[in-house]
Amino acid sequence: MSKEYKRTLITTALPYTNGPVHIGHLAGVYVPADIYARYLRLAGRPVTMIGGSDEHGVPITLKARKEGVTPQDIVDRYHKLIKESFEGLGISFDIYSRTTSDIHHDTASEFFRHLYDKGEFIERESMQLYDPEAGQFLADRYVTGECPHCHNKNAYGDQCEACGTSLNATDLIDPHSTITGAVPELRATKHWYLPLDKWEPALREWILEGHKEWKSNVYGQCKSWLDMGLQPRAVSRDLSWGVPVPVEGAEGKVLYVWFDAPIGYISNTKELLPDSWETWWKDPETRVINFIGKDNIVFHCIVFPAMLMAYGDNFQLPDNVPANEFLNLEGDKISTSRNWAVWLHEYLADFPGKQDVLRYVLTANAPETKDNDFTWADFQARNNNELVAILGNFVNRVIVLTHKYYDGVVPAAGELQDVDREAFAEMARLKEELTENLENFRFREAVKDAMGFARLGNKYLQDCEPWKVIKTDPERVKTIINVSLQICASIAIAMEPFLPFMSEKLVKMLGGDKISWDMLACTDLVPAGAHLGQPELLFEKIDDEAIKAQTDRLAAIKKQNEIAAFKPEPQQPEVKIDDFAKLDLRVGTVLECERVKKSDKLLKFKIADGMGEGRTIVSGIAQHYAPEDLVGKQVVFIANLAPAKIRGVESQGMILSALNADGSLRVISPSAPSTDGAQVK
Repeated sequence: MSKEYKRTLITTALPYTNGPVHIGHLAGVYVPADIYARYLRLAGRPVTMIGGSDEHGVPITLKARKEGVTPQDIVDRYHKLIKESFEGLGISFDIYSRTTSDIHHDTASEFFRHLYDKGEFIERESMQLYDPEAGQFLADRYVTGECPHCHNKNAYGDQCEACGTSLNATDLIDPHSTITGAVPELRATKHWYLPLDKWEPALREWILEGHKEWKSNVYGQCKSWLDMGLQPRAVSRDLSWGVPVPVEGAEGKVLYVWFDAPIGYISNTKELLPDSWETWWKDPETRVINFIGKDNIVFHCIVFPAMLMAYGDNFQLPDNVPANEFLNLEGDKISTSRNWAVWLHEYLADFPGKQDVLRYVLTANAPETKDNDFTWADFQARNNNELVAILGNFVNRVIVLTHKYYDGVVPAAGELQDVDREAFAEMARLKEELTENLENFRFREAVKDAMGFARLGNKYLQDCEPWKVIKTDPERVKTIINVSLQICASIAIAMEPFLPFMSEKLVKMLGGDKISWDMLACTDLVPAGAHLGQPELLFEKIDDEAIKAQTDRLAAIKKQNEIAAFKPEPQQPEVKIDDFAKLDLRVGTVLECERVKKSDKLLKFKIADGMGEGRTIVSGIAQHYAPEDLVGKQVVFIANLAPAKIRGVESQGMILSALNADGSLRVISPSAPSTDGAQVK
């Protein structure tokens, strides 16, 4: 940080209220923002953290229409769920509000009107699709049709989900309205555009010259957009749900959600601090930090700053935008539409009291510079091997020994030895490194530093072995326990931004009250004579059964998605009845079944075919069945297929199988026992 500021305003991307919050949102935005806000508070630096729900836009109207409720019903439901979920995880917003509030509508309307009156917008008329039966213009998502690229019949007006190509609604072949099914018409409509190209020189200077310290992924994406050249961007659209455009002749038009949502940072600050909000937005002594995911970089680094530049009145631009990359789940991209996610509200219900475990894992594995992966195996390992075995184990041993040797009263330290002084020196080094990493938004490294205090404590205790020394030099043990308790106190402080629930519990166990960053690494935080609370486990092991429940849930979701996405192979060319009659399909019972040597795919069957001694058939289903599971089962086979040698075995027919959506093969069997050799008609 090149300049010292009087205060810091932290904003967090507004989660969209058409669904719950998942771990991708947490790792990308909310946990890092909360870590930084908690650190600044501990350091005694004025900070305000602003959050809220983004409640306008087409996806919300689509969801409402699908459920047969109003958009307000949808946003009320998810705003409440999201807010309560954040509170459950300890995300310490100073305010968490919403964009359907009266103060937001007033603020967004005033913002637009101010730019309109200054002449900052361009008015343009364009041709857009219109539903003549519904009597309204159609947003892109309200139009479906055939993709001009892959010819998927159900492509949306903004994107084909089959081939991933971005589209305009007018690109679709045979478009239809999703509201009425009518064929839409092209009609002229007027909208207002923010001329981003006008602000391109100022943005280039501000970002490319003034903020070279930004994270490479943020700086690089901004540079790419600026190098391509900025274009005017619409700030309004034809829709009934949103903030109405506050000018004459704009009936049926609302502010585009990308324009409306970031103004929510300002309106939420107004709601929290009605008398001093301008100090937090317009005073040059305020530092503004935007925490966002990588999909919002352009909006927060280019579009919203251009809006603020156009408005004027000394609005402060963000000093930093420490955007993270994406978090994947078990090797697959998180997807709300496919339910491929770990939802925060479900996690809090499934793992009560383990908020800090999720916070720790998401921080230790944060996608700060590249996409990263969350797995339940890693979650369990980090809890059991780090939080339990390192941090929890050290604290518990020290508190238990203090109660055992001194009835829970902190002993006074005697003369320090080299090992004690070295421990204190390492604490000071860790504080310096931890502070630097927090200041520079390197939270993955920072949490390693914080855990370094626990690692130090374990090593110190193991080196000093008070349980042995108590027999030969009980006075020395007083110093060992005292030093160990000072390390415990530093753990409580160092970990507070990351693990606030654990920190609060540990502070109380140590008999303390308030903590601050200045106290970190001090050697007398726990005074001699103080009474400790009773020892209690800070963390507990997570067993395999709990993890299996989560992986089983994901496996079931994956199977459902595969079935939903399954598209049968195209029908083969028509055949005459005489052609079909040439196939002799019969029922037979599996007498024997074994794997074909040196093959992973082939099984060798002995089939009772009702026509003599039976026949041998080779089938490529070894990856779908164990041989013993097929013995005694009746199957349908082609009896008159010409014999063929397969891996040295003569196969005298073909067993029929069905290919399922998940890629599995299942042999075709009669629904009831049939006579071996019976023909299939």
